Amino acid sequence: MSKRIALIGSGNAFFKDEGIGLYAAKYLKENYEFEPKIDIVDGGTLGFRLMPLLQEYDEVIIVNTASEDDLSVGEISVKNCDEFLDGSLVKKTANEVEIAEMLQICSLSEAMAETTLISIVPEDIITVEVGLSDSLIAVWPKFMDVIIQELERVGTKAIKQGSVLSLTEILDQFANPSIEHGRGF
Repeated sequence: MSKRIALIGSGNAFFKDEGIGLYAAKYLKENYEFEPKIDIVDGGTLGFRLMPLLQEYDEVIIVNTASEDDLSVGEISVKNCDEFLDGSLVKKTANEVEIAEMLQICSLSEAMAETTLISIVPEDIITVEVGLSDSLIAVWPKFMDVIIQELERVGTKAIKQGSVLSLTEILDQFANPSIEHGRGF
């Protein structure tokens, strides 16, 4: 039996760079197939409401922003749950606080997925705007490569599809939910 794997895009699309986890998840869902299949979840700012997913799956990858003292804007970190909780997370947003607290509570449970967090340090989480700073646009390809490598590490192969939806098109869908495929997944 295959492992059950979920990728959760977490963040708030209304605060510029904080939405990058959502954009990454949507980009993967639109442009790749996975063998074996995985579930891609729009975690938004659900925080504690994501807890059941950590008990339902064998492997969970959370993609988000994280403010870390020892990293610069655009730097990417890949951490397991313990490393994330013991690290230098500053918790500048409500979403960062809720994800950390949810992981702390779930880590006390006997049935918790192996959890990995792929985080990127944001430049702008204050501006109320759907989009990304130039700094994060510049590292987008690297961010996607890191996510795909981690998915392969946990046992699923990413197969790129012929018709590719660009980052700009993904951002447009979040900014204009009436566009085909809309904001949600």
